[in-house]
Amino acid sequence: MRIARVVGSAVSTIKVDSLKGAKLLVVRYASASDEPQGEPFVAVDAIGAGVGELVLLSEGSAGRHTSTTTTAPVDAVIFAILDSLEVDGVTTFRKS
Repeated sequence: MRIARVVGSAVSTIKVDSLKGAKLLVVRYASASDEPQGEPFVAVDAIGAGVGELVLLSEGSAGRHTSTTTTAPVDAVIFAILDSLEVDGVTTFRKS
């Protein structure tokens, strides 16, 4: 699992059947203190996340273990929206 921030969306009208109806979001890894890390990439949204939200990602073969992605060629899936994040006893993020 990785922490990421949703920074945008991607629209594709032509895609494999197993991804028809799936929402594609652009995400960027975030540190535990919510600092952006690395380059943005696309993940399948399995839960209804939106731009600006801090989310949890599952990647690789584990990304195919949701009802949305079971048969899809997916490398990254958003499976949770974070309400808060605490590291070493300090709250580093709280959803407003």
